[in-house]
Amino acid sequence: MELLLTYDVDTTTPEGRRRLRRVAKLCEGHGIRVQKSVFEIVTDDKSLLQLTYGLEDLIDTETDSIRIYRLPHAGTADVHTLGVASTHPHRDDLVL
Repeated sequence: MELLLTYDVDTTTPEGRRRLRRVAKLCEGHGIRVQKSVFEIVTDDKSLLQLTYGLEDLIDTETDSIRIYRLPHAGTADVHTLGVASTHPHRDDLVL
Protein backbone atom coordinates (compact mmCIF):
# COMPACT_ATOMS: atom_id res chain seq x y z
CA MET A 1 0.00 0.00 0.00
CA GLU A 2 1.10 3.57 -0.61
CA LEU A 3 0.73 6.23 2.06
CA LEU A 4 1.32 9.91 2.60
CA LEU A 5 2.31 10.67 6.20
CA THR A 6 2.38 14.19 7.59
CA TYR A 7 3.24 15.33 11.08
CA ASP A 8 3.19 18.45 13.19
CA VAL A 9 5.13 18.18 16.43
CA ASP A 10 5.06 21.00 18.98
CA THR A 11 8.66 22.22 19.23
CA THR A 12 8.21 25.00 21.79
CA THR A 13 10.01 22.93 24.42
CA PRO A 14 13.27 20.93 24.39
CA GLU A 15 11.20 17.75 24.83
CA GLY A 16 9.16 18.68 21.75
CA ARG A 17 12.29 19.20 19.68
CA ARG A 18 13.53 15.75 20.76
CA ARG A 19 10.17 14.23 19.81
CA LEU A 20 10.38 15.91 16.41
CA ARG A 21 13.81 14.37 15.73
CA ARG A 22 12.61 10.94 16.87
CA VAL A 23 9.45 11.09 14.75
CA ALA A 24 11.49 12.15 11.71
CA LYS A 25 14.03 9.36 12.27
CA LEU A 26 11.29 6.74 12.59
CA CYS A 27 9.60 7.97 9.41
CA GLU A 28 12.92 7.97 7.53
CA GLY A 29 13.14 4.26 8.28
CA HIS A 30 9.84 3.65 6.51
CA GLY A 31 9.64 6.05 3.58
CA ILE A 32 11.04 8.92 1.58
CA ARG A 33 10.94 12.48 2.91
CA VAL A 34 9.37 14.69 0.24
CA GLN A 35 8.99 17.81 2.39
CA LYS A 36 10.16 18.71 5.89
CA SER A 37 7.28 16.97 7.65
CA VAL A 38 5.87 14.86 4.80
CA PHE A 39 6.81 11.31 3.83
CA GLU A 40 5.74 9.04 0.99
CA ILE A 41 5.70 5.45 2.21
CA VAL A 42 5.26 2.14 0.39
CA THR A 43 4.54 -0.52 2.98
CA ASP A 44 2.58 -3.59 4.01
CA ASP A 45 0.13 -4.05 6.88
CA LYS A 46 2.75 -5.34 9.32
CA SER A 47 5.16 -2.44 8.76
CA LEU A 48 2.31 0.05 8.93
CA LEU A 49 1.31 -1.31 12.34
CA GLN A 50 4.92 -1.10 13.53
CA LEU A 51 5.16 2.49 12.30
CA THR A 52 1.83 3.48 13.86
CA TYR A 53 2.65 1.94 17.23
CA GLY A 54 6.11 3.50 17.17
CA LEU A 55 4.64 6.93 16.48
CA GLU A 56 2.03 6.52 19.21
CA ASP A 57 4.83 5.83 21.68
CA LEU A 58 6.78 8.93 20.60
CA ILE A 59 4.24 11.72 20.31
CA ASP A 60 2.46 13.83 22.88
CA THR A 61 -1.21 13.27 22.01
CA GLU A 62 -2.12 16.60 23.62
CA THR A 63 0.08 18.74 21.35
CA ASP A 64 1.28 16.72 18.33
CA SER A 65 -0.58 15.64 15.20
CA ILE A 66 0.10 12.89 12.67
CA ARG A 67 -2.02 12.23 9.60
CA ILE A 68 -1.68 9.14 7.40
CA TYR A 69 -3.45 9.12 4.04
CA ARG A 70 -3.81 5.93 2.03
CA LEU A 71 -3.09 6.69 -1.62
CA PRO A 72 -4.55 4.82 -4.60
CA HIS A 73 -2.34 2.13 -6.12
CA ALA A 74 0.64 3.75 -7.86
CA GLY A 75 -0.39 7.06 -6.31
CA THR A 76 3.21 8.08 -5.71
CA ALA A 77 3.94 7.61 -9.43
CA ASP A 78 1.34 10.22 -10.45
CA VAL A 79 2.67 13.32 -8.69
CA HIS A 80 2.79 16.82 -10.12
CA THR A 81 5.50 19.03 -8.64
CA LEU A 82 6.35 22.72 -8.78
CA GLY A 83 9.51 24.53 -7.77
CA VAL A 84 12.42 22.54 -6.42
CA ALA A 85 10.26 19.51 -5.61
CA SER A 86 11.14 16.29 -7.41
CA THR A 87 9.56 12.88 -7.66
CA HIS A 88 11.24 9.86 -6.08
CA PRO A 89 11.16 6.29 -7.35
CA HIS A 90 9.56 4.06 -4.73
CA ARG A 91 9.49 0.76 -6.50
CA ASP A 92 12.78 0.84 -8.41
CA ASP A 93 15.59 -1.52 -7.48
CA LEU A 94 17.65 -0.35 -4.52
CA VAL A 95 21.42 -0.53 -4.93
CA LEU A 96 23.46 -0.58 -1.72
